[in-house]
Amino acid sequence: MTAARQQRKSLQGFILALVIGVFGPIFLAGATLAAQSDPVVTDEHSGLAISGFDPVAYFVDGKPRIGRSDLELHLDGVVWRFLNEGNRAAFADHPEVYMPRFGGYDAVAIARGASVPGHPLFWAISGERLYLFYDAKARAAFLAGTAVILERATRNWSKVARTVAR
Repeated sequence: MTAARQQRKSLQGFILALVIGVFGPIFLAGATLAAQSDPVVTDEHSGLAISGFDPVAYFVDGKPRIGRSDLELHLDGVVWRFLNEGNRAAFADHPEVYMPRFGGYDAVAIARGASVPGHPLFWAISGERLYLFYDAKARAAFLAGTAVILERATRNWSKVARTVAR
């Protein structure tokens, strides 16, 4: 290798190291922020997600069911309860599938730009995702205009999520 080529390779290595040194931490910080989970509706005293209801039961049993205190899973500082080992295992393998969309906050309220915790007894599954609602009226509004509400809620969620106390 000629001296000129060695000098160019050395300069290229220096520039690459400089770019990684300057922009690497910025990239990693952004990746960490993106990896953080969305806020989840939890009881402030117990830390239980969705009032201790089993999120998998909505899909498996087609109805809300209270989870057992001896079958819990801790995920990102939130405690999830389950009816049985199978539901807990399914959730552990794919929490993004079973976790209520928008962290259990009412999709209708989010579509309006507000964060209102959903109640586990007012729910719907749409597009293979679980949604919780503040009350029966919000659930009915969601079912009557699912596509429009989801489009607006999806657009508003990042802004609304920042207003939710964690």
